[in-house]
Amino acid sequence: MSETMVDVLIYLFENYMAGDENAGESGEESGPIDQHELEQELSQAGFGTMEIAQALHWLDELASRMSSGDGVPASGGSIRVYTEPEQRKLDVEGCGLLMFLEQNGILDPVSRELVIDRALAIRQALVSVEELKWIVLLVLMNRPGQEQAFFQMEDMVYEEAPAYLH
Repeated sequence: MSETMVDVLIYLFENYMAGDENAGESGEESGPIDQHELEQELSQAGFGTMEIAQALHWLDELASRMSSGDGVPASGGSIRVYTEPEQRKLDVEGCGLLMFLEQNGILDPVSRELVIDRALAIRQALVSVEELKWIVLLVLMNRPGQEQAFFQMEDMVYEEAPAYLH
């Protein structure tokens, strides 16, 4: 099985994070998850040890960046110029997606920078547009006050047709 770290993140989102609002409906308590048990479950689901460790580390770094308050002031009207390593990792389509999301109010400058940071933290040469959408979704889910943007992005992730034009 050639699962990637992003596949682990998607699995975690769909099975734990997105289910938080549904936990009350099934009668189950939504409490803290033991990391060892989580690693075992992910392993039983077919994910490799390295991918699991990378995904959990990635989420820890996201949480750390969210709590540290690091970021860019939320100002409009500026243009983001991507560095050469960012352009290689995100390619033209990925950068176009981020621009589209920012122009349509789904990403603010702080969220955009968090997305770029988390995309660069993924240990693969290129982050696909589909993977980038998931990264955006995970970042927005962890940003207070971004609920509407999160729901818009969730719709975009789960819909079949592309939501933006090149």
